[in-house]
Amino acid sequence: MTQRRASGEGHPAHVTRLRRGKPRLLDLYCCQGGAAKGYADAGFDVTGVDKDPQPRYPYAFVQADAIAFVLEHGPKFDFIHASCPCQHDSDCQRIRGNTHPDLIAPTRAALEATGRPWVIENVGGAVPKLRAPVLLCGPMFGVETYRHRFFETGGGFRIDQPEHPAHTVPQAKMGRPVPPGHYGQFVGNFSGVALARRVMGVPWMNRDGIRECIPPAYAEHIGRAALALLAATGLGAAA
Repeated sequence: MTQRRASGEGHPAHVTRLRRGKPRLLDLYCCQGGAAKGYADAGFDVTGVDKDPQPRYPYAFVQADAIAFVLEHGPKFDFIHASCPCQHDSDCQRIRGNTHPDLIAPTRAALEATGRPWVIENVGGAVPKLRAPVLLCGPMFGVETYRHRFFETGGGFRIDQPEHPAHTVPQAKMGRPVPPGHYGQFVGNFSGVALARRVMGVPWMNRDGIRECIPPAYAEHIGRAALALLAATGLGAAA
């Protein structure tokens, strides 16, 4: 995958002039690009935005504040994905007494202002703040980790809740090596980066990226539904 870089200064317009024939996907709070890979596999041309440098991000990247960027440039994209930082609603961070900003509500307001279809992704602790979220889990897509993530949809876009397979495979304890016949959790300071890369389908990531990301298979599922909506309704952004 070829990396394409763009400075965040001035939010250059060329980041929306993407390859002819592919719809444009804006990936907010992109980190190292788990969601991006799935949307690219579905057929989108992806641009990521994050406040921090992301040298491992495998697509076009702009270093900028996600909310400010989407308010200025969101209407130029066909579909928007936002993985708001989950630390505010993470059990691990609460146990440690750490505090983090809650960005779900301001991100939703910014997404609604664009008039584009969108999805917000977050962890189980955020479910009370998400509106009718859909749960995605690894075995729904043949991914050998449970990693529950929840997705709120808006802007005329929705997805149905897939059937949730029973958790019949035992799960390794958090932070421990994954025994044969078990699923790994791959969160925190987990053991087994090489295994996690293979299981999650993110071979370019390091530990920091893996513990934050969704498996690309989740985003590919959402992306295919988004493409169907765009094709059926002609909701694509103006060229």
